[in-house]
Amino acid sequence: MAEQILIVEDEADLAQTIAFNLEKEGFRPLVVGTGTAALERIRGPKPPDLVVLDLMLPDISGTEVCRQLRQDSGTRRTPVLMLTAKTDPIDRVVGFEVGADDYVTKPFSVRELVLRIRAILRRTEGTSAPEPESLRFGILRLDFEGHRVWVEDEEVVLTALEFRLLKTLVQRRGRVQTREVLLNHVWEMSGDVTTRTVDTHVRRLRKKLGPASSYIETLRGVGYRFQSEPGITDAS
Repeated sequence: MAEQILIVEDEADLAQTIAFNLEKEGFRPLVVGTGTAALERIRGPKPPDLVVLDLMLPDISGTEVCRQLRQDSGTRRTPVLMLTAKTDPIDRVVGFEVGADDYVTKPFSVRELVLRIRAILRRTEGTSAPEPESLRFGILRLDFEGHRVWVEDEEVVLTALEFRLLKTLVQRRGRVQTREVLLNHVWEMSGDVTTRTVDTHVRRLRKKLGPASSYIETLRGVGYRFQSEPGITDAS
């Protein structure tokens, strides 16, 4: 069955344009105009496969809608693509901090929007399955139970914190992780820890991973992202 895409947009003309194009691409679009209606629909018996969420809504903001979705165990895995006219980098940071999977600014190409939706759906397919005991990603292999890591079948010794950082990035591969999000999840926001600490540990982790270090991408001004699929690595 075609994936259902919930479009949360209060501009009726834009919402219908998006819906029309998504339907042409084989999706099942559904439009609502408020954050409240979106939350009710997503928390219903048949949640959508992905949410296209406008940041500026007439009742509650898109960031608050996303935050509530991520705090609810029943909806935290629902993919969210934020859609907004705001272009300030801080808005992108806030969007990623509350758990958005991607971010598109207006005006945008409908074709680009469709491609981004497909990319998110590919990345999130099967994420509700139980966590595997191990994972192989290109030349990198992780043993989650044993807290062990291999690069090109040679074991790499990581500290407990470095392993937790790598595991977090790998499990959320394809999604941007801000420094603040990593602080919250890996360090649990210890009072003596700053965002500079994240950069220092990522730098040390990359050095230990050697040729697999290129899997970790830096997004200047935002944070880090583990590649969604293994590419060609470069030991330099």
